[in-house]
Amino acid sequence: MEDINPLVKQRIEKYESLKSELGVAHFPNTYRKDTDISDFIESYQTKTPEELLEIKAVHHMAGRIMAVRSFGKASFIHFQDGTGQLQAFFEKAMLGDKDYALFRKLDIGDIIGLWGTPIKTRTGELSVYVQGFELLTKSFHPLPEKWHGLKDVETRYRQRYVDLIVSPEVRQTFLIRTRIISAIRAYMDAHGFVEVETPMMQTIAGGATAKPFLTHHNALDMDLYMRIAPELYLKRLLVGGFERVYEINRNFRNEGISTRHNPEFTMMEFYMAYADYNDLMRFTEDMISGVARQVLGKEVITYQEAEIDLSPPWKCYTLKEAAVNIGGVPSEAMEDRETALSYCKGRGIEIVGDEPLGELQLALFEQTTEDKLIDPTFITSYPTEVSPLSRKSNENPSVVDRFELYIAGREIANAFSELNDPFDQRERFVEQIKKKEGPSEIDEDYIRALEYGMPPAAGEGIGIDRLVMLLTNSPSIRDVILFPLLRKGEVS
Repeated sequence: MEDINPLVKQRIEKYESLKSELGVAHFPNTYRKDTDISDFIESYQTKTPEELLEIKAVHHMAGRIMAVRSFGKASFIHFQDGTGQLQAFFEKAMLGDKDYALFRKLDIGDIIGLWGTPIKTRTGELSVYVQGFELLTKSFHPLPEKWHGLKDVETRYRQRYVDLIVSPEVRQTFLIRTRIISAIRAYMDAHGFVEVETPMMQTIAGGATAKPFLTHHNALDMDLYMRIAPELYLKRLLVGGFERVYEINRNFRNEGISTRHNPEFTMMEFYMAYADYNDLMRFTEDMISGVARQVLGKEVITYQEAEIDLSPPWKCYTLKEAAVNIGGVPSEAMEDRETALSYCKGRGIEIVGDEPLGELQLALFEQTTEDKLIDPTFITSYPTEVSPLSRKSNENPSVVDRFELYIAGREIANAFSELNDPFDQRERFVEQIKKKEGPSEIDEDYIRALEYGMPPAAGEGIGIDRLVMLLTNSPSIRDVILFPLLRKGEVS
């Protein structure tokens, strides 16, 4: 124990003395609570002190000590459980000398069980008048007095358990996240979708253009990829006769980390037979605005000081229209490859120089326009060159029937009418491999599935983490992922 933190060492020694001198049980697991703090507050908050004096019901509660105020023969604590925080009143006259002496040895952070009756103090604060208590778990590390500010951001992410203890707003964010996902599931189920699970480890990293994580299966002696998207498996299910399927699960992409990107992230992908991308626009508007109403009770939200109205209908532009009218790109740069190439170079956009016009158009849009799309906006008519799994437009085969949804300047969803022509799909895969984009080999089994016949369909992926960021006013994706990926750090 030579190198141990002095405060931790002090608490360990105190705990040993509690066991030896006062007979405190060693991490007991026999106490049972019967009342949550939120239920206690709901039952008694509106009652007068006189009415509470008539109540003889004894409530068994439990939680973590967050603050202590002692006045000799009486003390107040604030303790919290998973539903809220409450004041408790400990009095020597009620507890007796031995138990009150034990109480005085407890520390902030300790988890206790306590039982008693409701009262209101002279200041009108609802409290529980403690008739007895039990130390359930000793906290050997003192809780931080201040757990905010830039210097502590990484520590908050590394020690999320402490962040959750001392930051009610952080707990609230993750409770809202849970409610958002539950609301989405309820919406999908109500619209006839079946929730499924598809492989996390795949022999071919397909379904998106991204760098995968590689792993190895020892028993089969084969390399596998952590999935970058479930798309090709979900569409196999359309072939098999499932007409509406969805999956909410993790994807893995071996790429950069930023306020918008985490290598492990949550997506919902869903596919609807006998529908096109226009149908999914209406579907997405209705779902996201409905989730906001259900979870937040409103459709007009504030995100990083910008007011955003989620009520339908949402704005819609083609990619070219948006780049020209919102991003300020000259129209000729969106029509002519050489002009586009020159304009990209002039704006410092990193390019090789042999990109087709479609790739240059997308690069110009992303640099000039994305961050200006604050209100919900659908961007349609993406170039075919950058959409290897999308169905070409009947009117203009240089673009596809696709949209991306932008809110607050970032992509929230990507959707398109599905390519179900196996011959066209093979050609697109070949082009991807030539450019070294996406998988390094053709997924022959997926092509075979298309050859059996996939019904006309539309599919969409929604970034759950980014949607939660939006609906909780969180500036970083790390604020909505309980345990975001960080460099390995020392344990202090």
